[in-house]
Order: sequence, then C-alpha cells, then structure tokens
Amino acid sequence: MHDYMKALRARFCKEPELQKVRAEMERTYREIKARLDPQDQETLLQLADLENELREETSLTSFIAGFRLGMGIVGEIEPYCFEDEEEMQAIERAKARYLHIKN
Repeated sequence: MHDYMKALRARFCKEPELQKVRAEMERTYREIKARLDPQDQETLLQLADLENELREETSLTSFIAGFRLGMGIVGEIEPYCFEDEEEMQAIERAKARYLHIKN
C-alpha cells in the first residue's frame, strides 16, 4: 500500500518550482559550509539528509491523508446516474404538462 501511495503521489502531486527559494537555500548552505571544518561539514550534510528524508515522509503522509479524505468524500456522495436524471426530468415535465392541462 505504501508503494502504491508513493506511485500515486509521484504521478499526481507536483512539487512547486520555488527557484528563488532553492537558490537562496543553496547559497546559504555553501556559505555555512565554507565556514565549517570538515567534521562539522559532515554533520551539516547528515542534517541536510535527515531534513530531506523528513520532508519527503511528511509530504507523502500529507498526500495519503488527502487521498483518504477524498475517498471518504466519494463514499459519502450518492453515485450520479445520467439515465436516472433524464427520467426525473421527464417525470417533472410530464407533471408540469398534466397540471397545465388539468387547469
């Protein structure tokens, strides 16, 4: 189920571009990295990796919640049938004509 939801998310959930934000984030990351010694740089990379993993899981969880909400809404709505709608309209027209003739 988890893999299926990942596939659905990949197909239907498009991440925003946010080019300015990404460029600013990259610039800030490089600035911080330049100030750190190699051991601290490794720690910074681990932090960035964990943040990406958390962001990915949060996004997938949000998508799954939205999907479940949508499926719940679909279950609450009565299915639409074109033929039933046509029949109801025909009945209403017949009633209107019958009342008009009766008067």
